[in-house]
Amino acid sequence: MQLVLEQVSKRVGQETWIAPLTLALVEHSVTVLLGATRAGKTSLMRLMAGLDVPSTGRVKVDGRDVTGQPVRKRNVAMVYQQFINYPSLTVAQNIAAPLRLRGAAHEEIDARVNELAARLHIEPFLQRLPSELSGGQQQRVALARALVKQAPLMLLDEPLVNLDYKLREELREELMQLFASGDSTVVYATTEPGEALLLGGHTAVLHEGRLLQYGPTAHVFHHPRCVQVARAFSDPPMNLVAGARTENGVRLPGGMELVLALPAGAGTAGAHADLTVGVRANALRLTPQEQSLPLPGRVELAEISGSDTFVYVTTAVGEVVSRLPGVHHFTFGQAVTLYLSASEVYVFDAEGALMHAPVRPGGER
Repeated sequence: MQLVLEQVSKRVGQETWIAPLTLALVEHSVTVLLGATRAGKTSLMRLMAGLDVPSTGRVKVDGRDVTGQPVRKRNVAMVYQQFINYPSLTVAQNIAAPLRLRGAAHEEIDARVNELAARLHIEPFLQRLPSELSGGQQQRVALARALVKQAPLMLLDEPLVNLDYKLREELREELMQLFASGDSTVVYATTEPGEALLLGGHTAVLHEGRLLQYGPTAHVFHHPRCVQVARAFSDPPMNLVAGARTENGVRLPGGMELVLALPAGAGTAGAHADLTVGVRANALRLTPQEQSLPLPGRVELAEISGSDTFVYVTTAVGEVVSRLPGVHHFTFGQAVTLYLSASEVYVFDAEGALMHAPVRPGGER
């Protein structure tokens, strides 16, 4: 299915939930809607599904204008953050419901129900009622019922958010395989940059109802169009440091200078000299790399999360956060030196637009 939004917007009273945007989804691929809470992800999905009518603009499916056409007349499957199941039906009956409405053969229904139940780890619960399941199990039932439809357009609004970490990781891999083996155009909303990277495909970054950037996920991650995209696509958010352009690169607070080949005519000294330097947390290390610069400071907070340690450090350039692989122990106020390499920084101009990105392996920026 080819879904195109043309200058679509949504206003509710005096509030703009979706600013006018144009978006053409890549067919038979996964598009991730990435953004913080209230970025507009759910509102945009509701317009795609036909649950809401846009205030302006048109929604087209395979070149046909379906603006205003209700969801019941569209072949769409949608899963919400909060699970919705038929309380009087068993798990197996819930999953089978779309196929029964379609008039599918009994053998096909049984095969599809058992296949999805096994993939989503709910096979032991097929004869139970939803009220006998945990919240995470009920969410997987709702997910299976949407997947069984094999609809040409699938909309998933943070479908794994209510599951524990280990199960979320397992199901994410299963979903990737299901998406890859199907013909559906999939839209998947998340607040997690890591989830967008794992799902691949394409990513649309949203902020306060505005579409900031859309493109192949790896390109958007490595080449964010602006500061807002860079922060949204970093976990924790990208460190941002004020800087000023020099003849050789950028000077940071405290006098440290990053030697960089910045584009001519942008942010030259004396004209738009104020710049912003962006550094992802995993680019600040405890050990020096080739041509790295020391950034001494004191520890304000250290958090161990899974196999990583997040350490917040007050330095001459401001407070920064470093994501260190492994488990590290720090004490409050402990002196520590982080190392920053000019080859791993982003530079944004005075308006927040990207000027310079790190060179990726193979020479690509």
